[in-house]
Amino acid sequence: MVQLIVGRKGKGKTKQLLDKVNSEIKTVEGNIAYLDKSTKHMFELNNKVRLINVSDYMIESDSEFVGFIGGIISQDHDLQQMYLDSFLKIACLEGQDIEPTVAKLERFSEAFHVDFVISVSLDEHELPENLKKNVLISL
Repeated sequence: MVQLIVGRKGKGKTKQLLDKVNSEIKTVEGNIAYLDKSTKHMFELNNKVRLINVSDYMIESDSEFVGFIGGIISQDHDLQQMYLDSFLKIACLEGQDIEPTVAKLERFSEAFHVDFVISVSLDEHELPENLKKNVLISL
């Protein structure tokens, strides 16, 4: 399952994402990874959540990002959820169509039973029509 938290920059998507991950850690049986563009939110996350600073890994394209996600999934068979903050930036999708990358994440989700929650700095009306069904929160 891929869920989206959408809204323009500064609307509170990161707070929603942090609240969700910190509440899920109490009930989830597997591991959780939180991907961000920095370690700024390290102390706001439960210490059981693995924070990955994507900017440390020299990712320069959306295809490299998808490969990176595949690598994370392949090395942790207990991974159950992934939270992607600043998705457009960490996935190198600023100003591009996010639909193909989200489709790949959906395939990862189905194949490896990993749920994705993604914050996207777009308003709901700016999303491709078939992604609107994935919106969890619109700010």
